[in-house]
Amino acid sequence: MQLLHVPFSPTLAFHCFTSQSKARTAKSFGEPHTTCTSFSSHGHFKSAWVSCGDTLISPRAAFSQAAVSEVSSQTAETDVLKALAQIIDPDFGTDIVSCGFVKDLSVRKESGEVSFRLELTTPACPVKDMFEQKSHEVVAALPWVEKVNVTMSSQPARPLFVSQLPAGLQTISNIVAVSSCKGGVGKSTVAVNLAYTLAGMGARVGIFDADVYGPSLPTMVSPENRLLEVNPEKRTIIPTEYMGVKLISFGFAGQGRAIMRGPMVSGVITQLLTTTEWGELDYLVVDMPPGTGDIQLTLCQVVPLTAAVIVTTPQKLAFIDVAKGVRMFSKLKVPCVAVVENMCHFDADGKRYYPFGRGSGSQVVQEFGIPHLFELPIRPTLSASGDSGVPEVVADPLGEVAGAFQDLGVCVVQQCAKIRQQVSTAVTYDKSMKAIRVKVPSSDEEFYLHPATVRRNDRSADSVDEWTGEQKLQYTDIPEDVEPEEIKPMGNYAVSITWPDGFSQIAPYDQLQMMERLVDVPQLLH
Repeated sequence: MQLLHVPFSPTLAFHCFTSQSKARTAKSFGEPHTTCTSFSSHGHFKSAWVSCGDTLISPRAAFSQAAVSEVSSQTAETDVLKALAQIIDPDFGTDIVSCGFVKDLSVRKESGEVSFRLELTTPACPVKDMFEQKSHEVVAALPWVEKVNVTMSSQPARPLFVSQLPAGLQTISNIVAVSSCKGGVGKSTVAVNLAYTLAGMGARVGIFDADVYGPSLPTMVSPENRLLEVNPEKRTIIPTEYMGVKLISFGFAGQGRAIMRGPMVSGVITQLLTTTEWGELDYLVVDMPPGTGDIQLTLCQVVPLTAAVIVTTPQKLAFIDVAKGVRMFSKLKVPCVAVVENMCHFDADGKRYYPFGRGSGSQVVQEFGIPHLFELPIRPTLSASGDSGVPEVVADPLGEVAGAFQDLGVCVVQQCAKIRQQVSTAVTYDKSMKAIRVKVPSSDEEFYLHPATVRRNDRSADSVDEWTGEQKLQYTDIPEDVEPEEIKPMGNYAVSITWPDGFSQIAPYDQLQMMERLVDVPQLLH
């Protein structure tokens, strides 16, 4: 055994390390262990060494091994992230590392153990099993990896912006409106079955029945507690539940259908929606009342709707009313992500019959560019389930109708995730270029604006006199080198920009698109 002596200083920090390598087994060198000698603190130099098996190394060599171990650990983490970057999210078109899904990465290269968590945008992610399997496979394929631990989770339920929302809505990730603008086409049937489909996919879901004049929810579901309760201390409403889905309807208020004027109805709907203790929800499905009047507009303005699903039937008359609804959502900057054509057909004698004609749903898709069309057949069980209090997707989860709603649920989950991603990155500030990048959702166009230009084009009452239209904010009031401190989305239509002077500017996408743009932007990078 060779002994390596070095002078040892009492002021030198010293640590003991255990070294173990996959290339060297305990059979060859004995069990790995660590020893170190004590040293004097009285100014005398003593010998110290570290023993690993039959080999003794100096403290300097031990420190060298520690440095190499640290570098090796960093390299191992890089290897793991590179392996995971091979997995592409089909909705975002970006790898899961760039999407920020990989959390709590822990690498122990000496034992070959790797642990990490994949935090997805929603627990109802339709490709979560694929992500889990692929991530395990690509990491396990690394030559030094012996064990892989993958944990799946989802982001906390929260909207993209919470500062101006009522407390009850601040823990809801996505609010989806189901609308037809015409009664009797099966809108409530679609809303209820969609909600329970999302719940079956693992999401936390609530249903809000916004039809005060003719609430359908109390007929379509059968909760044990059919009356809403009030928390007297918080002055909030506690929703009832059925099979894990939270429910709010005027029909559960113990007063049946409302007989009141429009402004009163708008107030009732707003109170029911905003003062309810929804808790954390991934999706709140809003069963919209028929029409495009004051009630519908109030809902769209009070609630930050993520997306809308349009329900229609094959008749031309249904298309005319639905078209008005789609235009309303378009003006309010609420993207329509799917069209459901109800009562399309039925099969008999080996043939398919279309009793109400064909083409209304396709016409909506083609005319308004809505990307997805789903057809529901005429089924006596679907109608009966609406009267029995048990949704069809719960009563027959493997049937044809449940399969159609499963496809619709996957579509809603994917489209909501895309919309949130697009909105959160629609307007950003590039510090290296000193320019504001704009990529409006639902548009492929990308352009850059000078920060001073954006600040000078504010149209609020602080910058422009509301009565005379006179410009109060002068050109010279804004320095050329001004930079935004924070940019936050404000729903699907605008962003809030905070400037160094404390001013918070609301900048609608439409207004940003009309401003003077920077040209030859790539040259700014050089």
